[in-house]
Amino acid sequence: MAAAPNPAVRKHVLGNPKFRLLWMGNTVSIVGDQFYLVAMPWLVLGLTGSSIALGAISMTAAIPRAALMLIGGAVTDRVSPRRIMMMTAGARTLLVAAVAALLWLHGVRLWEMYVLALCFGIADAFSSPAAQTFMPSLVEAEQLPAAQAVFQSTNQVTTLLAPGPAGLFIKAFGNAWALFLDAVSFLFILGALWRLPDPSVVARAGPRKNVWGSIVEGLRYVQADAALRSLMLVVAVLNFAIAGPCSVGLAWIAKVRFGTPSAFGLLMSCLAAGSLLGMVLAGVVKHRRRGRTLLLVATVIGVCLMPLGMLHRLWALAAVLAAMSLAAAFLNVQLIAWFQQRVERAMMGRVMSVLMFSAIGLMPFSLAIAGVAIKVSLMGMFLVAGGMVLLVTSVAAGQRVVREID
Repeated sequence: MAAAPNPAVRKHVLGNPKFRLLWMGNTVSIVGDQFYLVAMPWLVLGLTGSSIALGAISMTAAIPRAALMLIGGAVTDRVSPRRIMMMTAGARTLLVAAVAALLWLHGVRLWEMYVLALCFGIADAFSSPAAQTFMPSLVEAEQLPAAQAVFQSTNQVTTLLAPGPAGLFIKAFGNAWALFLDAVSFLFILGALWRLPDPSVVARAGPRKNVWGSIVEGLRYVQADAALRSLMLVVAVLNFAIAGPCSVGLAWIAKVRFGTPSAFGLLMSCLAAGSLLGMVLAGVVKHRRRGRTLLLVATVIGVCLMPLGMLHRLWALAAVLAAMSLAAAFLNVQLIAWFQQRVERAMMGRVMSVLMFSAIGLMPFSLAIAGVAIKVSLMGMFLVAGGMVLLVTSVAAGQRVVREID
């Protein structure tokens, strides 16, 4: 007699044809993005020779991305997230192709780079919450951590491997062809989205609010859920404490203490390797006593941050960074999956936009403050950053609903 199938055994998320289609289209698009990310700075520097212009163009994209993120989440809950993703991908295709054509005709000017960056920032503000809202409609709730791990680890591997070949391609064929390739890559995610169904519409009681009323409703939803509110605060503080100190501080340490760019490259490689391993672990670990696990991992991040300014041996610094990035990537995957599992479908876009705003909204301030803090005390900056993480983790641990998350 044949044994009955075990209902507890589930297929891996890549066995889901809808998820696999989206993942394949997104992977091709991310590879194309690496050509854009290498070509655009090279193009701007070639036009201006100014790092100030390059920074200004980066800020031109960052400001609308942060400012419009909450609006993007509200619109996502009113419109199909799939359609928003298709519209933003289509807009990016046309924009990048237009700049590539202008460059091919030798007519590109600096103001056009600002327009492209501004439009990309606006598109990001709408596509990012839409993508996170769309994911739960494709996979089962239990598969969300694995789905997030697959997506984020694929993006990490692509970011590690693709820029080198992209640079060689640009050297051989020029910036225009690199931008054309990026434009073509968007067609793959568009094709995948075209073949996928729209999520089912979730009706909500009461009159439909305007966009601003929807944003307020999303903020109140987060405020009313103690576990959601506490972990959202953890996300905000973690990103604030890590972004500036690590981006600015590690470059300063490599320059002053080790005096070689290879040291900085090694530290960045350790961060990337730790992140990749953390994402993979987050996708395969069992979800038992998740609340306590998340609090423990956040504590590890704080403990790792605090001594970074005191370590004078390269191998010790690299090891601590690898452990910290592993913990941070694990926490990031698990938290996003938990948010997607917990939040009502009708509120998903707004809540995910609040989460993303928490992750990126404070980043420019973190970078600016870190630059000043290093002049005062490098050691003190990392001690304060780690202390902030430990403090907010302790506050979250004081909430019973957080400790009992499973």
